[in-house]
Amino acid sequence: MTGAAAYRSEAAGPSVPLGIVAGGGALPREIADAAARSGRAVVIVALEGECEPATFAPHAVTVVKWGEIGRMIRTFETAGVADIVIVGSVTRPDLTQIRTDAGFFLSLPEIVGIIVAGGDDSVLRRVVRFFEQHGFQVLAPDAVAPGLLASVGPIGRSSSDGAAARDIAVGLDVVARLAPFDIGQAIVVRDGKILAIEAAEGTDRMLDRLVRRVKFDGARAGVLVKRSKPGQERRVDLPAIGPATVSRVAALGLAGIAVEAGATLVAEREMVAEEADRAGLFVEGIELAMKPVAGVPGLPSLEDDRAIAAGVASALGSMFKSEAIIVARRRVLAVEAGEGAIEAIGRAARFRSWGLGRWLGGAGIAALSELAAKRADVKAAAREAGLQLVVLNRTTSGDRA
Repeated sequence: MTGAAAYRSEAAGPSVPLGIVAGGGALPREIADAAARSGRAVVIVALEGECEPATFAPHAVTVVKWGEIGRMIRTFETAGVADIVIVGSVTRPDLTQIRTDAGFFLSLPEIVGIIVAGGDDSVLRRVVRFFEQHGFQVLAPDAVAPGLLASVGPIGRSSSDGAAARDIAVGLDVVARLAPFDIGQAIVVRDGKILAIEAAEGTDRMLDRLVRRVKFDGARAGVLVKRSKPGQERRVDLPAIGPATVSRVAALGLAGIAVEAGATLVAEREMVAEEADRAGLFVEGIELAMKPVAGVPGLPSLEDDRAIAAGVASALGSMFKSEAIIVARRRVLAVEAGEGAIEAIGRAARFRSWGLGRWLGGAGIAALSELAAKRADVKAAAREAGLQLVVLNRTTSGDRA
């Protein structure tokens, strides 16, 4: 860290502006408002295409494209920012389409490191390190707005019952089992059966595809469970829910939402409570103990992907048999949960890292032996998706597309 950078970090305090790197959703605005209420000036850099800048009024906003790294850093430096919060939903950019500036190329070694990092946790840790190397301290959203964290107990009038509690226990257990493989933070469980596991698509898209596949029969049952992954980077990757999450859960016919208390952000809390009460479902914070999990060092390889895919299948064990677990560069892109391997492969293709295709590596698929009859179709779907493929099952050691 340079002398000037160190000075900025040491000077941080209520009188020093807070920088916000803003993605989509309501959380960036809520954090800006919380900082302003405390008397702290706010400098917002909004990522173009991820959020609507007008929603931040009257806060000043600078809109930057994904590749305008220099402009982003200069905006914060010029304003005297020492602390930043990185918050809001984002999509991984297609690097073949972004518009860059000089700062992008000056930071190219760090950016390449982020790209090749593989799984989401590795990428996010490198993003934090990137800003720290430029002299900024990265704060967790709850360090600025602690009221955004879910507390123990219900949000709204309803609470979970015995049947929901059993589904919650299954969901929490499965997410904990899958944590070492850097899989998403959400799972849907109904009557002890896993209906969906979030991978690269995010919670909302997971729920959307489940709504298309599962029809609500009028009797509410089942739970969406969200919890942080042990050892994840809490400053930039806490689980989050909001009114849209509640609406999707209501449309799916689930009984409620259970989130990890003290480690889940709740956007627009009053609206969440109102939506939950209107739909007759519960939203509840659950207290649980966490254990750290070590990451995987070095650059990703196809062997890593094979090991991760096999590890996910092993972690699920007899509890759930997935037809396909698709991994690219240590990032679990999709876990099939009833929709079929072909659909899961198609979904995974939309979440390949950075839009750079094969040259950044392929994907491993761990498939159960039941897929043997469909192997040709699975391989064809993988080729169509632009993925290298390894099929693993209980009787064969490997097969390439």
